[in-house]
Amino acid sequence: HPSVNVVSILTLPLPELSRKLRDGSLSPEHVFYAYVGKALQIATETNCITEYLQESETQLRKVKLTGKPGLLYGVPVSIKDSIDCQGHDSTLGFIKNLNKPAAEDSVVVQVLKRQGAIPFVKTNVPQSLISYDCKNLIFGQTFNPLLYTRSPGGSSGGEGALVGGGGSILGFGTDVGGSLRFPAAFCGICALKPTGNRLSKKGIISGVVGQKAVAAAVGPMAKDVESLALGMRALLCEDMFNLDSTVPPLPFNEEVYSSTQPLRIGYYETDFFTMPSPAMRRAVRETKQLLEDAGHTLVPFELTNVDYVIFNFCMRGLFADGGASFLKKFKGELEKNSTGLLLWLAKSPDWLKTLLSWMAKPFVPRFSEIARSMRTNTVDEVWILHHEIEEFCHQFIAQWKKLNLDVMLCPMLGPALSIGYPGKLSVAVSYTMLYNALDFPAGVVPVTMVTDEDEEELKGYQGYFRDWWDRTLAKAFRGSVGLPVAGQCVALPWQEELCLRLMKEVETL
Repeated sequence: HPSVNVVSILTLPLPELSRKLRDGSLSPEHVFYAYVGKALQIATETNCITEYLQESETQLRKVKLTGKPGLLYGVPVSIKDSIDCQGHDSTLGFIKNLNKPAAEDSVVVQVLKRQGAIPFVKTNVPQSLISYDCKNLIFGQTFNPLLYTRSPGGSSGGEGALVGGGGSILGFGTDVGGSLRFPAAFCGICALKPTGNRLSKKGIISGVVGQKAVAAAVGPMAKDVESLALGMRALLCEDMFNLDSTVPPLPFNEEVYSSTQPLRIGYYETDFFTMPSPAMRRAVRETKQLLEDAGHTLVPFELTNVDYVIFNFCMRGLFADGGASFLKKFKGELEKNSTGLLLWLAKSPDWLKTLLSWMAKPFVPRFSEIARSMRTNTVDEVWILHHEIEEFCHQFIAQWKKLNLDVMLCPMLGPALSIGYPGKLSVAVSYTMLYNALDFPAGVVPVTMVTDEDEEELKGYQGYFRDWWDRTLAKAFRGSVGLPVAGQCVALPWQEELCLRLMKEVETL
């Protein structure tokens, strides 16, 4: 349409765009086609889209006929491959899942539509979702819109690339070890991983079905925090609580989100497991200083036993069956070097895992732990594991309460790793996966960019274990001047609004 200024539409922040759509000063068609055009461009550059949802055009016409406009009236939204959209595949990057269209929309998609949003594309994921890269045998590799030699992160990598590139204003993904937070951090945008059951997971396919040790969650991705808050506000409505009554009927708490009371904020610069890159450490330090200058109180938080959590809770929880169900999915379609080590171990018999673990212990302690954590567990061992995770969660909360904290500021892995590296560096999920094991809400906000000084300092990076993974991570971080680095904001379970409140403070600074 010659009279439509596409650029002015694409530069509007979501709250403003939705206001203009609702008051009629912008037409849904103009907005829709502006984003379809931009999404096509970003898809050509980054290979982030798996499917265009043709019915979005019908919905566009329908949306105008409905009565009271919803909170997302006329807003085009993008949806991760693993979130069911009626009539479309949720492949998880597996060929065997092609041509098995979903019978109905997931609850999240149903609610988005009732709020007037228009889901218009599905986006790429890594094979199985148990990865923070974004590549599979159907759709290939997705690239980071900021630098094509970098991974966009994963497993919601298509969302990260599309939203980061400006081809979608609001996206939805899932997270079981950092799958919303990695792509957001790597692509320089914001994301919120809520408490596992704050939003409905009905109609969302997970990487390891039925796995309860490490909590998965569905959440929003956008350029700014206010947009995430609007996404949460739209979803936390009567419709969602009616469509899925296993979700607690907690509407969005405006009072907590918009409060201006100074906060008591815990923080740490490292988890003593994955050594932070110089830029990560600086991101936390500078943010801490700015928050203090803004009148908040910052309290150091002592993090312990992260290695135990990663191996004995997270890895063991995901692969409690010795990796059998994980392996079954890959049958006949092994993707070269994607999740190499894990697949190789999943194939090995338990006696070999035990032997390898014992032999490697003095030389490569982390390999020893991975091999041990991938043994087959008996049912009573799994129950004990679940109990241990509960105990750990209560201890962590006790430490939090003792310091009287409202929220926490933590490092987030960054800058974006080069393509091919995430598959080799499964151990680097420690900063994110901790909060899946604890099931705390956690969000990321870009806070700084890698400087020449950071790059220089990286030359001395050795890591805490000085093993192959530490050396590989140092390589993966290299040559990143100008790339964004995020901070991670965390709150106690069900306190998404408080988490967003800290994220908003951090973003404003």
